[in-house]
Amino acid sequence: MTRGLPRVGLIAAAVLFVVDQLVKWLVTGPLGIDYLGAVREILPIFDLRFVQNIGVSLGMLRAESEMGRWALVALTGAIAAGVLVWMWREKSRADQVALGLVLGGAIGNIVDRVRLGYVVDFADLHFGEWRPFLVFNVADAAITIGVLILLARALLMRDKPGKPVEN
Repeated sequence: MTRGLPRVGLIAAAVLFVVDQLVKWLVTGPLGIDYLGAVREILPIFDLRFVQNIGVSLGMLRAESEMGRWALVALTGAIAAGVLVWMWREKSRADQVALGLVLGGAIGNIVDRVRLGYVVDFADLHFGEWRPFLVFNVADAAITIGVLILLARALLMRDKPGKPVEN
């Protein structure tokens, strides 16, 4: 029996990608937060702050050269392809959505890196001088949320023997 398209996951990925790219455009275009040092306070605990992220999560694997940049594109592309294969095989719609968030976020950041040479980060959550996160973007948040959903479901939502998997 062949499985159909994981529509819900693909839709989640597409919507997330469009939202990510639209928000990045709004921040760097109409809002003019498009140069290093540009900051706009939105709330006392949240600023829009332009950052050119040449690395991956938590500032690791910084691509200091063109070769490094394309190596990161290849690495994140391979991860995105793995997520797509997983999504295709996944029977649970909730897991497909979570994988869609990861895939859409990964593609959004890949497009930035290919187009610009860096990922546009702008969301700066802070409490005074304490920042619980590095500056991030919609794609980063979606990837994190998708992974947390997958982990929570894997740890807390075990299938009972003989119970059919949800579709």
